[in-house]
Amino acid sequence: QVQLVESGGGLVQAGASLRLSCAASGRTFSTYTIAWFLQSPRKEREFVAGINWSGGSTYYADSVKGRFTISRDNAKNTVNLQMNSLKPEDTAVYYCASRVGAVYYYPGLYDNWGQGTQVTVSS
Repeated sequence: QVQLVESGGGLVQAGASLRLSCAASGRTFSTYTIAWFLQSPRKEREFVAGINWSGGSTYYADSVKGRFTISRDNAKNTVNLQMNSLKPEDTAVYYCASRVGAVYYYPGLYDNWGQGTQVTVSS
């Protein structure tokens, strides 16, 4: 099992950038698929981006393609989400999650979750 801790959230203006990090514990981190999800008040948790165990395959929600980049460093047990050209609609709590196997967009298929980090984008 892997434990996840997110960091890097904050309050920024529209058009700015943020870099979220997901730090993981456990020696088997490199075997896990990692994904980022966001959750806004009164809404379901939504897929943002995912990366497979090797980093060779990445997936993005349509709303963030071309603006967000997910990457991982298995030697450091971290997955990063670089968020550029932020919009007010990106405001949410962002969570990283892990699972063994392929990247899925459905949050219910992920086994471990971090505590979340708040991202607020002002207009």
